[in-house]
Amino acid sequence: MADKDPSSLEELEKRLDAARLGGGTERIERQHSSGKLTAHERVDLLLDPESFVEIDALVTHRCRDFGMEQKIVPGDGVVCGYGTIDNRIVYVFAQDFTVFGGSLSETNASKICKVMDLAVENGAPLIGLNDSGGARIQEGVASLGGYADIFLRNTLASGVVPQISAIMGPCAGGAVYSPAITDFIFMVENTSYMFVTGPDVIKTVTHEEVTKEELGGAATHSAKSGVCHFTRANDAACLLAIRQLLSYLPSNNLDEAPPGRSEDPPDREAPELDSMVPADPNRPYDMKQLIAAIVDDATFFEVHSNYARNIVVGFARLGNQSVGVVANQPAYLAGVLDIDASLKAARFVRFCDAFNIALVTFEDVPGFLPGTQQEFGGIIKHGAKLLYAYAEATVPKLTVITRKAYGGAYCVMSSKHLRTDVNLAYPAAEIAVMGPEGAVNILYRRELAAAGEEASAVRAAKVAEYRERFSNPYIAAERGFVDAVIEPRTTRGHLIRALRQLAGKRQAIPAKKHGNLPI
Repeated sequence: MADKDPSSLEELEKRLDAARLGGGTERIERQHSSGKLTAHERVDLLLDPESFVEIDALVTHRCRDFGMEQKIVPGDGVVCGYGTIDNRIVYVFAQDFTVFGGSLSETNASKICKVMDLAVENGAPLIGLNDSGGARIQEGVASLGGYADIFLRNTLASGVVPQISAIMGPCAGGAVYSPAITDFIFMVENTSYMFVTGPDVIKTVTHEEVTKEELGGAATHSAKSGVCHFTRANDAACLLAIRQLLSYLPSNNLDEAPPGRSEDPPDREAPELDSMVPADPNRPYDMKQLIAAIVDDATFFEVHSNYARNIVVGFARLGNQSVGVVANQPAYLAGVLDIDASLKAARFVRFCDAFNIALVTFEDVPGFLPGTQQEFGGIIKHGAKLLYAYAEATVPKLTVITRKAYGGAYCVMSSKHLRTDVNLAYPAAEIAVMGPEGAVNILYRRELAAAGEEASAVRAAKVAEYRERFSNPYIAAERGFVDAVIEPRTTRGHLIRALRQLAGKRQAIPAKKHGNLPI
């Protein structure tokens, strides 16, 4: 067997080194000086050590206009391949801002599409690290077609494999729609931004003055628009958080999420829960403290923490099983449901259902937020999205009513009537059309008007009577709408036993192409 030609090996090494170097030392230093890692550094930090296998490292663009034939860089501005996270296969692409500003070319897009196809074919999560100036202008419609090819694959992969996007630099124009279709979006604070049209265009068209950070920075999208699910202080923290998120998720819609390794006893009681929910229905408390007291090792991975804070969503484990948690937050707007809260929770519920993650709902909701702003904004259709999501979900569903469950909001928050498997309530829970005070004002309006100076005492007596006769969990329990009224301290054990009972749950929806979600 003939020896290999040393020159050919040298040529290979030269080309691979050029691909690794990207836009060159000067641009790499500029990337570092702006507080950003390079594409290769990000991939190496995201994945298990030495697990990355690069694909298409030597691909180059085919543009021969505007002098581009003199500017050819192996890899063409995007690093693609696969590796492992906690020994599970994932596919990844990372845009390289040091090469043509990470702009999308025809060949660049084909590289991304290749790993997207591989992710779906092999049932593995897809992670996109975005840092791009947008479509490569020199290629015109070819680059735009590349975006559309990616959007199509994002859509077809939705609900098949988890898709995670990290915005680690600019992401503007049409480029934003790929992350928007994915399941979760991370943004790096102070170095990333997303918008469809930039500040200059906005100033020209609408005469509004706004900075990039104000328009599309991490703070804006995590708290105001809700586009972004997580923000982190720097690249390294962002990549670590992606690893943490994936630990709760299955690799695809046919697999189960990886089990936890907690030694937290399944039957552990939490005595603090007996007094955590105030007896006064108007006093707030932090629902996150209640969640922490129940889940394994008090560990709750919150999603969308800065957006629509009147509802809390996130991942946890119960008995080492991954679960999605949805909970009203009495500490913010009394836990009322509004447009933003409905959208936030509905999307999370649908994600969990798509990937066979059981849903645990903690309910303390006084109703839907009243007002013209909500009605004109479409609270009817947006609230219906949450109702639709819960009703459609076929994964194990558990609900704990900790205090208030009033009106239509009671129905929406995973009530028994929406095919929820196990519904529990605390002894002080109030389940009714409305709160006792409001009900008494309507039911005894004439009697109160005639009471004169005694009206206050009469109202107090009627409120107490209504609460005892109607606004308690036992009426619902008598009808089977609540399966059990439990001691709060025993919540963890009840939920874990219910999850074990539902391990083999099989439930279907009527055959159809798809439903018509009230968009």
